[in-house]
Amino acid sequence: MQSIALFFYLCQKESILQAKSGMSKKVTIHDLARMLNLTASTVSRALNDHPKISESTKVLVRKKAEEVGYKPNLIATSLRTGKGKTLGMIVPRINRDFISNVIAGAERECRRKGYRLVICQSEENFEKECEAIGTLIQSRVSGIMISISAQTNTGSHLEAAIKEGIPVVQFDRIRPELTTPCVVNDNYRAAYEATKHLLDQGCKYLIHLGGPQYINIYEERKRGFLEAIGQYGPIRYEVIEPAITREKGYEAAKSLFESPEKPDGILAASDYSALGALLAAKEAGISIPHQLSIVGFANEPFTALISPSTSSIDQRADEMGENAARLLIESIEHPHRTSHPQKIVLMPQLLIRESSTRQNVPTDKTASPDPS
Repeated sequence: MQSIALFFYLCQKESILQAKSGMSKKVTIHDLARMLNLTASTVSRALNDHPKISESTKVLVRKKAEEVGYKPNLIATSLRTGKGKTLGMIVPRINRDFISNVIAGAERECRRKGYRLVICQSEENFEKECEAIGTLIQSRVSGIMISISAQTNTGSHLEAAIKEGIPVVQFDRIRPELTTPCVVNDNYRAAYEATKHLLDQGCKYLIHLGGPQYINIYEERKRGFLEAIGQYGPIRYEVIEPAITREKGYEAAKSLFESPEKPDGILAASDYSALGALLAAKEAGISIPHQLSIVGFANEPFTALISPSTSSIDQRADEMGENAARLLIESIEHPHRTSHPQKIVLMPQLLIRESSTRQNVPTDKTASPDPS
């Protein structure tokens, strides 16, 4: 929504600057029609490769359009026809490395297929997410990609877009009750693998810093954590949720470290809560990884830079964005190709670094999943 407002502001500003500098106005389709002694509708059809327009007329119109620097008013065309080649993407926060890489992957696929991408962020707020959906519907985007906010526990606002005939593709955080195409990580297997790694390092008392359980990724991560503990044998553990921010991770860990029996392993559902736990451990004089092993989620850039470097799970963000855009464009261009929404499941990779390695496991290596 902010991106759309900025776009209109810049367009308006450019028009004012052009007027002040005496620059000629933008060539319109009516100008092209007058130059060629054709009707505006004929020019429009020629530019859009209409089958009823002769090839010679199409070549003539396209050549003149290139000569005079004509550029179509894409927003006006979209509003007039209800069709366009603009896609919307709603993300929780743009300033996360995972999300920025998802956007990069999606933009690359959009450019390859001739689509433009408008980015909106919910800032983890359900009301802002609803506003963004409304704005994209009013802007007549051809389709919407979305990763829901931390406050979103319903899919009714997405159903509104679907009822308007706008295809929706969900990625990462999804509402599973909605029958839309989606791209997700196998968070269960990733959490299972990470927990098994902690247990293999000799951890006897594990903590899971989890997220809201109505959001699919956090429910799956908790399930993987519990499954690994259940298969390994009787192990003491606790689940603390929601604790996905640096502040919550710090508070939870600080409280745990004040107890006589302290945990020796933490699986955090977020790299930020893992960072909070690591800072609390340093403050309490707890040695990492000798007294406490930590694994986070998302492979944020800081995880490889801090000391000790933090083991984390890479979520293949670039591939997620590329696949989400591909599914959405397929839904737009081939709406009747299949009656069943497509679901793409990516396997995240556990990157083992200093924060969790006790038993001479090489760091910065990718572990292979092995849930039985």
